[in-house]
Amino acid sequence: MTTVYVTHSRYREHHLPGHPEHAGRIQAVWQHLEESGLAARMQRLEPEPLDEEHIRAVHTRDYLTALAWLDDQTHITHLDADTYAGPKAYEIARLSAGGAVGVVDAVLSGEADNGLAAIRPPGHHAMPSHAMGFCLLGNIAIAARYAQRVHQIERVMIVDFDVHHGNGTEAMFYDDDSVLFISTHQYPFYPGTGRIDDKGQSKGKGYTINIPFPGGHGDASYAAAFEQVVWPTAARFEPQLILVSAGFDAHWTDPLASMRLTLTGYAHLTRELIRIAHQFCGGKIVFVMEGGYNLEALGNGVQNIAYALLGEETISDPLGPPRGSRAEPDAQSLLDQIRQIHGL
Repeated sequence: MTTVYVTHSRYREHHLPGHPEHAGRIQAVWQHLEESGLAARMQRLEPEPLDEEHIRAVHTRDYLTALAWLDDQTHITHLDADTYAGPKAYEIARLSAGGAVGVVDAVLSGEADNGLAAIRPPGHHAMPSHAMGFCLLGNIAIAARYAQRVHQIERVMIVDFDVHHGNGTEAMFYDDDSVLFISTHQYPFYPGTGRIDDKGQSKGKGYTINIPFPGGHGDASYAAAFEQVVWPTAARFEPQLILVSAGFDAHWTDPLASMRLTLTGYAHLTRELIRIAHQFCGGKIVFVMEGGYNLEALGNGVQNIAYALLGEETISDPLGPPRGSRAEPDAQSLLDQIRQIHGL
């Protein structure tokens, strides 16, 4: 089993002290992959900044012009209340998108069986014409379009298990039946999108599936969602490539959310997605790093993705189960609604 691993030392240059999305996040991931020996066991690939031709597949020219202008500034610019861009931020964002595309290229060209993109800044909130939610470029959306245009992939399945709804990714494919987008997320919560009845429009109707959990749900609810919604949807769609927006902010220790997933629960979701990939698309799956703001949960979470991609049963979960005796809410009514809406 060959797993390609993409990251770049320059990702730490995108940094704002005190901001949740800071350089320490990628450094925590590097540390876990190095100390566990996993980095040395994967096929390392260093990305190049992605050409604008591929970025314009999902972003407007005017937005990219504005980001390029920011590269020459000497100060931090706040693009909205949550999102910053410092000197060379656009160049580093192009390296982030280049990382996602580089892994997809390696997997679809047969150089690797599967892949992991440990990249930042993250991407799933970036809208076609503006930055949002810590995100500058829609990394996973760019990679999906690249797979379709360069490798003639007809059906791409994107699964987003970040705690926040991937509104940018959804917007880019909302009227498209060639990309199936499935999101599990806390709702109501930032960014306020991802309602249960938001399911696409025009020919894309039915190709967006939102699983909006109220706060407090954890391993059992997510496992049930994958069994009852993700698996049958994948079987109906028959993807040729699976891309995963892997955020670890639904972990019970995360400071920005209130879900109760454990690292063991996350590892189960990861392995289920790999099983789906083996069932329908020859194992072609790529995990792309998104959120996660407890560094221990993030580092171990990405480490567990690497274990799973390499075919190992090992799971690193030093944080254990949630503290307290609060019972997890019952998700069945919500899942029944989703199944009815989407004819599953």
